[in-house]
Amino acid sequence: MRLIEKVFNPTGKKHTGTLIFFHGSGDTGNGLTEWIRFLLGRDMEFPHIKVIIPTAPVQPYTPMGGENSNVWFNRKRIEMDCPEIRTSLASIYDTMNELLVREVAAGVPLSRIIVGGFSMGGALALHTAYHLNRDLGGVFAISSFLNTGSIVYDSLDSVSSDERLPELLMMHGERDTLVPIEWGQTTFDELAKLGVRGQFIAHPNALHEIKKDQLMRVIDWVQKLIPEPVDEKSPSPPPKESKSGKKGKL
Repeated sequence: MRLIEKVFNPTGKKHTGTLIFFHGSGDTGNGLTEWIRFLLGRDMEFPHIKVIIPTAPVQPYTPMGGENSNVWFNRKRIEMDCPEIRTSLASIYDTMNELLVREVAAGVPLSRIIVGGFSMGGALALHTAYHLNRDLGGVFAISSFLNTGSIVYDSLDSVSSDERLPELLMMHGERDTLVPIEWGQTTFDELAKLGVRGQFIAHPNALHEIKKDQLMRVIDWVQKLIPEPVDEKSPSPPPKESKSGKKGKL
């Protein structure tokens, strides 16, 4: 299934990396784009990285009484201890794989693809990077959590100790009442036990929202993981000696 997407192509000449940013439940790619634009005063663009902000498919969402909503997957309740609906997750996995395959076909190696998201979008990013394809460059999640007993934990439990895993950046508002920060911290701690390396950053004044400083941190982190390639230059020829053989004064 091809998703509706907001795409921001690199502002430079070469496309050598891709960032995929998933919105939260009930939002759209347009909505997240406008939110980013409001916070930054500009679009999220890079000289060498394509940014893709897709819109989740419309489907019944149980926490909203079964009403249709733009959500990445269904869940019974917004609670950490509630089991995942794995059949619902499986349907979006296929779409995520198609998206990754498309970027690789465009010449971008998996190691230069980063996925991330807000709330449910962050959870999808964690599933994508640690269950679907562990060759990705990194994953970030803002105000997100994984359910207790998540399939992500099962998947990581079978990973060998020497396997490289995508780097993780998690951020969470201390005043978040929809997704308590304890859920995010527990998720990070469980992933760390399974070999994931990264950082968890608490934001004292943030609710269930994206803050400007979080976006700025993501931008810096993305550019560190997917640096702009440095064009190899031919070595300069040695300076020619003057015919008179005179040398300058030191």
